[in-house]
Amino acid sequence: MSKVALKGGVWSATPTPLTSDYRLDVASVRRLVAHHVGMGVTGLMLAGTCGEGPWLRERDREALARMAVESAGGRLRVAMQVTDNSSIKVLDNIEKAAAWGIEVAVVSAPAFFLNATPERILAHYRDVARASPLPVGFYDRGKYGPNGVPDNLLLELLAEPNIVMVKDSSTQEVRRDLYLQARKTRPGLVILDGDEFEAVRYMQAGYDGLLLGGGIFNGILAGRIIEAVKAGRVAEAERLNERMKDLMWRVYGGPKIECWLAGLKELLVRMGIFSTRTNILGYPLTDTCRDQIAAAVDGTDGLGFRADLFPRSAPAH
Repeated sequence: MSKVALKGGVWSATPTPLTSDYRLDVASVRRLVAHHVGMGVTGLMLAGTCGEGPWLRERDREALARMAVESAGGRLRVAMQVTDNSSIKVLDNIEKAAAWGIEVAVVSAPAFFLNATPERILAHYRDVARASPLPVGFYDRGKYGPNGVPDNLLLELLAEPNIVMVKDSSTQEVRRDLYLQARKTRPGLVILDGDEFEAVRYMQAGYDGLLLGGGIFNGILAGRIIEAVKAGRVAEAERLNERMKDLMWRVYGGPKIECWLAGLKELLVRMGIFSTRTNILGYPLTDTCRDQIAAAVDGTDGLGFRADLFPRSAPAH
C-alpha cells in the first residue's frame, strides 16, 4: 500500500461541474482546479456529497478524477470518496480510483447495510483499511448518517495504520476528543474539521485543518481563520468565522439551506468557474439567493465579500 504524507490546512470537498444534460463539464474541471490552486488550498476531495458522487455516472467519476489529477499536476493532493454498501465494493472502487491517479480513498458510512451490528460496522472499515492499495480517509458524519462507527470502537478503528486522514463532520465533542486521543499515539494522522460553522472551536482544540463543502468559495476565509487561531488571535478568528457563516447563508439560502447546490453552483457560474448550475439533486434557486449571490460577486453588497471570493494572486473572473 502507498505511503502518503499529508498535511492539514484547507481542503475542499468540491462540487462537480455538470453540463445542462448532466454530463461532466470538463472545461469547468480545469477552471475548478486552477481556482483552488490560486486560493492555496492543500487538497481536493472529489465526488463527496457536495460533489454528488453517489449519483454520478461511473464514466463521469472517472473523467472527473483523471482531469482533476492532470490539472492539479502535483500542486494539490487529490482524494476521492469511494463509499459503497460492502467492503468488496468499496475496494473495487478504490482500485479504480488508484488507476485514475487518486492519492487518498475517502470512506464514509454505507447507506444500505443490513445486519449492522457494531462489530460488523467496524469490520467493514477495517477490511477496507487493511486491503486498500491507497491510503484511506475516514469521513465521519456522526449522527447525521446511518451505520456509523460507535464511540467505543472508534479508537480501535483509528489504530489502523492505513487510515491517514479523518474528516470529522460529526459535530460531537466526544468524537472530537477521541480523534485527538488517537493522534497522540499516531502523530501522522491528519484530523480535519468538516463543520465550517464551528471552525474556530475545532482549530483551538488542535485539529490540523478544515475539509469544507464550501471550500471552493470560502477557502480564503477558512485559511485566514486557521492563521488567526495559530497566532492566538482568537477574537479575530471568531469574527472571520461569523463572516464565513454570513456568506454561506447568502449562498445556500439561509439556515434552511433551501438553495444549497443550486446556490453554490450559481455562485461558481458568476465567478466564471462553472458553466451551469445544473445539480442532480434538483435544488432550486430562489430570487433571494440569486440576488445575494450577484451582489457578493459584483461587490454591490457593500460588505466586501468579493475580496473574500477571489484569490489576490489571480484576477477575478
